[in-house]
Amino acid sequence: MTIPELPADVRRFILTSIPSVPYLEAILLLRAEPRQAWTGSLLAQRLYVPERRAAELLTQLREAGVAEAAADAAVRFAPRPELSDQLDRLAVAYTAHLMSVTDLIHSRVERRAQQFADAFRFRKDKE
Repeated sequence: MTIPELPADVRRFILTSIPSVPYLEAILLLRAEPRQAWTGSLLAQRLYVPERRAAELLTQLREAGVAEAAADAAVRFAPRPELSDQLDRLAVAYTAHLMSVTDLIHSRVERRAQQFADAFRFRKDKE
């Protein structure tokens, strides 16, 4: 499987809106159980990430309009209307093209890391 197998709009959405695989998997978990009130602790158990990271993911999802606050510092899946269809298409793409989606996310992360590293690279002055 290669990255071009993904629909162009899904590919664009991943590149502009999905910062990491755990972020995507958090979306998919919340989407699969929309009535569940998700806490950092519960999400951490399901994603096998530290509780602090899970809490950060929930905050990011709330800020991105994917989830809304629920009782006791929890959140529920409640995407803004303009995101709902895109998240459905993303879920389908992830199921059908797992490697392509994760490769695309990782390539984005690696590219940003390289750009950051390049910003600190010392260059010899041309004489």
